[in-house]
Amino acid sequence: MNIRSISISGYTYPLPENKIAHYPLPQRDASKLLICQKEKITEDIYRNIDNYLPPDSLLVFNNTRVIEARLLFQKQSGGTIEIFCLEPGDQYADTSTGMLQQGKVQWKCLIGGASNWKAGQVLQKNIPVDNGIIMLEAKYITKQNDCFIIELQWAPLHLSFAEVLHHAGIIPLPPYIKRAAEPTDKERYQTVYALQDGSVAAPTAGLHFTNEVFEKLKNKNIQTSFVTLHVGAGTFKPVKAATLQQHEMHAEFIDVTKETILQLIQFTDSTYAVGTTSARTLESLYWMGVKTIIEPAINIDQLSLSQWEVYDQLQQHAFPVKTALQSLLTWMEKNNLQKLLSKTQILIAPGYVFKMIKGLVTNFHQPQSTLLLLIAALTNNWKSIYTYALENDFRFLSYGDGCLIFTD
Repeated sequence: MNIRSISISGYTYPLPENKIAHYPLPQRDASKLLICQKEKITEDIYRNIDNYLPPDSLLVFNNTRVIEARLLFQKQSGGTIEIFCLEPGDQYADTSTGMLQQGKVQWKCLIGGASNWKAGQVLQKNIPVDNGIIMLEAKYITKQNDCFIIELQWAPLHLSFAEVLHHAGIIPLPPYIKRAAEPTDKERYQTVYALQDGSVAAPTAGLHFTNEVFEKLKNKNIQTSFVTLHVGAGTFKPVKAATLQQHEMHAEFIDVTKETILQLIQFTDSTYAVGTTSARTLESLYWMGVKTIIEPAINIDQLSLSQWEVYDQLQQHAFPVKTALQSLLTWMEKNNLQKLLSKTQILIAPGYVFKMIKGLVTNFHQPQSTLLLLIAALTNNWKSIYTYALENDFRFLSYGDGCLIFTD
């Protein structure tokens, strides 16, 4: 199959407004869980997910943390400017570096009311905190193709950008949740294991997991591991082009430790991903490993994956998963790296052959989205899964229910 020629019109389904969850359930692990294996569909709740995963397997989570990415500024004229912080400027090596900046930072942003904000004009905002006031300024630097470069400056200078956002920003709920963010969203639009600041959207499959569920997994000897992929606003970007050829996939930062790669080497036949972001990270690791086999002296910038690279250049190389991951580990050791910091733009669509995972835990995704395309690549039964969910009162999208899909 030529993935470029895939028509997005074939990957849609009717999604009534009343099927979209606008609030989470009171108990995270009480959300419904659809299980699909060998074309058989059953259902349960997340609290019992351990009953459906094989013992002695590995479950991989994305431990990114959603940042309070929406900043509202009031102009002297009375108008409101909204700054939506997407990702750090190109001068920073990765998201973590940008989040740790003190006193000043440049960020790629979307702007609400941009026509009313001129280049060079400074917006100001005072944020009351327990022990004083944070004085925050935003300066319009320049416009790029799909975003603006904004310089943010604040006092006290010792505060990190992550701390400033925590006090000054608003949790960026997805656009299909048609309500303002509420105080409870700061906790509920965040996984219980969230650690690394940087996402503007939650890795929503993980929202259903609780400490009780982790304990049950442990008792069944199901190992857990964590990667980091900072989810960008592009995750909500619908495919508007008629075919994938004209769609530009969003690139996202990944952060994976040597210890995690060692774990993956031990579980090459029994790894399961929690969320499409974890799946994209794991598949990207395989292809980055392939690149280190092809070119052992490759540098970190060349290691990042572009949208079509797998299909155009890499898939002709059929290396076993262990071989690719071991090569990536060897490359990291040669370069004195304890963790891998890179970017992936990989587009996974029908025709793609998964290398790393035997199954996926995921929510139900929007019609004509790249997330739905990933599900369709994983299973030919995606239409049956979504039809069953619609007919059996499953709740859809970020705060909704989810499913466990096996690859065989």
